[in-house]
Amino acid sequence: MARYKVVDRNPRLLPVVLSEQIQPGTFEFALDHLVDNELDLSALDERFRNDECGASAYDPRVMLKIVLLGYSRGLISSRRIEAACVHNVQFIALSGDSQPSYTHIAKFVRELGNEIHGLFTQVLLTCDRMGLIGREMFAIDGVKLPANASKERSGTHAELVHRANRLDKAARRIIDAHQQQDKTGDGNNAHDQRQTRIAALKKEAQVTRDFVARNVPRRNRKGQELKTNVTDPDSAKMATSKGVIQGYAAQAAVDSAQQIIVAAEVTGSGSEQAMLLPMIQASQPVCGQDTLITADAGYHSKENLQALAELNVTALIADNQMRQRDERLAGQGKHKAKADPLHDKRRVGQAKKLGLYRPQDFTVAYDASHCICPSGQRLYSNGNRCTIKGRTYHKYTGTQKACVPCEHRDRCLRYPQRTAVRQVAIFKKYPDRPIDPMQVMKQRIDSPEGRRRYSQRIGTVEPVFGNLRHNKRLNRFTLRGLNKVGTQWRLFCLVHNIEKLARCELQ
Repeated sequence: MARYKVVDRNPRLLPVVLSEQIQPGTFEFALDHLVDNELDLSALDERFRNDECGASAYDPRVMLKIVLLGYSRGLISSRRIEAACVHNVQFIALSGDSQPSYTHIAKFVRELGNEIHGLFTQVLLTCDRMGLIGREMFAIDGVKLPANASKERSGTHAELVHRANRLDKAARRIIDAHQQQDKTGDGNNAHDQRQTRIAALKKEAQVTRDFVARNVPRRNRKGQELKTNVTDPDSAKMATSKGVIQGYAAQAAVDSAQQIIVAAEVTGSGSEQAMLLPMIQASQPVCGQDTLITADAGYHSKENLQALAELNVTALIADNQMRQRDERLAGQGKHKAKADPLHDKRRVGQAKKLGLYRPQDFTVAYDASHCICPSGQRLYSNGNRCTIKGRTYHKYTGTQKACVPCEHRDRCLRYPQRTAVRQVAIFKKYPDRPIDPMQVMKQRIDSPEGRRRYSQRIGTVEPVFGNLRHNKRLNRFTLRGLNKVGTQWRLFCLVHNIEKLARCELQ
C-alpha cells in the first residue's frame, strides 16, 4: 500500500508579512495606493476633534479601504466585513489589523454623506489621467433594485389609514378569540403568543397613523397623490421583469472606451425620464464637445428632446417605435404568432384580437401616385389636396377587384360586410412649422450612422450593471433614505472604477 506524507491541520503560528499580501496588479494594491497617495481625505479628517483628549478613532482611510474591499468581494453586510477583518489576511493587511466592529463600519458608510461626491470625482480624475476615458460616447441607463423597506407598507395616505384600521380589526379579532377560549378553558398555552401578536399589530397600526399625521402627501407634477412608504418614504414601487418591487432606480453614465462610470445618481421614482438631464449635467466635468449621449426609450420624452436641442447636446435617444421602423427586424413579426406561456393571459383556445391596419401600415410610392397596402395590393390616388381642419392629406382608394376577395378584409375594414373597398388618408407634414425635436431624433437614430452608434450602447452600459449585480452581489440596498442609498450606490461604482485602474497597473 502506498505511503503518503501526513496532512496536519492543527493550529500553529506562521510568520506572515502583511505588506507582502498586497501584490501589484491586484485590486487590493490599486485600492491601497489610490487611498494613500491619490485621494484627499481631509474632509473626513475634519470630523474628529480628539487631538488632545478623547479616545483614538479608526483612520477613515482604513475604513474606506475595508468597505470598498468588502464590496468588491460581494460582502455588503457590515457584520460580514467585520468577520473578514478578523479572518481574511488581505483585509488584515489593508486595515493594519485594526479590526473595527460592525457598528463602526455601518456608521462610517451611513455618515459618509456628501464626501462621497468628492471621492467619486477624485477617482474619476485619476481614471482620466490614466487615459481610461475616451469621451466618444456616454451611455446612460438605470437598474431597479429593491430597497430596505416592506412593499406592504406602501400606499396613499387614505390607503395607509385603511391599513391601520384593518390592523386594529385583526387585533380585536384575536382578543375576541382569546376571550372566548378563556371561557371554555382551551388554548392556555398560546396566551403569550397571542399577546405578542396583538401588541405587534397595535404597534404597527400606531406607527402607520403617526407617519400619516407627520408627513404631507407626495404629489407628482400633475398634482396627483403618489404612494409613499412608511419604512422608507424616499423609495417607490417599481415594475420590473420579475414583478413589482419597493426600491430605487440607480442611474449610471458609462464611457464607451473602458466602461468607466462617469456619473452615478439614484432616484426614488420608477420613471427615468426626469433623470436624463441631471445625468448629463453630472457627467459634464469629463464630457467633451463631440461626446455622444445615448439612452434607451425610458428617457424619451418631448421635454427632454426639446431641452437637449436647446442645450445643443449631441444625443441619440430611442423611442418605443424604433425597432418597428428598423428594416433589419422586418421578419420579427413571425415570432409574435407564437404562444407566450408567461405573459399570455387569455383563456385556452381564445384567439388574439388583431387591430385594424393604420395609415402607417401603407407604403406610399416615391411619386405619390399610389400606395401599397399590407397585403401587397395597390391603392390609387383619389385626391392630393384634400383638407380637413386645416390639414392637407392625400387620399388613396382601392379597387373592388383587389379588395373584395382579399383575405385581410377583417383587419383592413371596420365594417367588411357593408364596405367594399379601403380608403386611406396620408396626412402631409407642415413645411412651415418649426422643427419638431422628436422627428429630428427619429431621423437621426434611423440613419445608418445613428443605428451603428446606438447599437454600441447596450454593450457599454449593460456589462457594468452585470458586474455590480452579479459579481459584486448588489441585489438590494441595505440603507434607507435617498442620500444613504446614493452613498452606497456610489461606493459600488467606485469599486467598479478602481477595478479598471487595477487592470492598467496603477503605480
